[in-house]
Amino acid sequence: MNKSLIFLLIAQFLSAFADNAILFTVIALVMHAQTPETWYVPALQSSFLVAFVVLAPWTGTLADNFPKARVLIAANLLKASGAILLFLNVEPLIAYAIVGSGAAIYSPAKYGILPELVKHDELVKANGWIEGSTILAILLGMVIGAKVADFSIQIALFGTIGLFLVSSGFAWLLGLKQTTMRVSPLSKGGENLSSVREFFAKISQFFAHERARFVILGGSLFWASAATLRVILVAWSPQVLNLHSATDIAQLTLFLAIGIIIGSAIVPRLIPLEHLRRARFAAYAMALLIIALSFTVEIWTARSVLFLIGIMGGMFIVPINAALQELGQQTIGSGKAIALQGFFQNVAMLLAVGSYSFAASQKINSIAAMLFLGIALFVSAVIVAFKLPRDSS
Repeated sequence: MNKSLIFLLIAQFLSAFADNAILFTVIALVMHAQTPETWYVPALQSSFLVAFVVLAPWTGTLADNFPKARVLIAANLLKASGAILLFLNVEPLIAYAIVGSGAAIYSPAKYGILPELVKHDELVKANGWIEGSTILAILLGMVIGAKVADFSIQIALFGTIGLFLVSSGFAWLLGLKQTTMRVSPLSKGGENLSSVREFFAKISQFFAHERARFVILGGSLFWASAATLRVILVAWSPQVLNLHSATDIAQLTLFLAIGIIIGSAIVPRLIPLEHLRRARFAAYAMALLIIALSFTVEIWTARSVLFLIGIMGGMFIVPINAALQELGQQTIGSGKAIALQGFFQNVAMLLAVGSYSFAASQKINSIAAMLFLGIALFVSAVIVAFKLPRDSS
């Protein structure tokens, strides 16, 4: 592992840690309010996701047209500015949307810089280090961020601002000249429009393949369900399990995350790419477990069911991601395929979480919402898998 890769790993770990810490800080901020509205947390999640959808045609191009270390620094500074606005008591929906804009810009540069830092035969291993550090940052960020926020929201926000700035410092150590700067994709209206046209042309080209439609729609279905489940838990946990702190909810979500890690680890032996159709059974099981969770009333039962949901989710999403990379390489390019996947996943999450936000504003019961989510996931998984070619099994 070379020095530059170590700097990137540290920068990524700190930024991902702060991303998840600030989420539960905002949740704590809402829960500490005197009269928190049930629709507000899903609305916050939606405000974060909007940037991923709106900026999708340009974020990849931005990372390619500027030195990626500079993009990482700018993205972290944008995230920090959102945290500063929260610290200054600016409307959280606006401040958290700014954090989301930074996250949307950060992701393509994070992955795009790897080929510039390591040799070709070390790229897979480097990706593994990035993914491993990200998962660790997510788990620690959720739990530690929630605990600090329950103690003091101001300290938690100050800490996340510091983490974003320190992450920028490590990104600066990567050097700022890996990529020759070209004309900014945001500088001319014609280029702006061309980027949008090219982006949607790639969607049409990729969707001509039945397996490609399955992996894009399947991945979108998974992330939409996971995002919606996470925000439903914020309302469901106090109502059913009598959990009233961000720390308790973060620890509950932790079982879901650990399950995903385990499912991701065991699935390669069970669902190789030539048997992609098997992934649909994991989606069906995930849906049935969410339905079962809606009838759960005891905390350790809930933790166990969430753990199993995570395992099924990991077993569903990992082969889909692998198939996406393979299909992308054969058609429009793996990088562009991943960009399309990100766009559809975030559109799906925005629609799902936005729908729940509206339902919550209409005073829908969180138990009913979770039950509906499980049923909707099962039906949608059947529809998405229906036309998956038989010769892929």
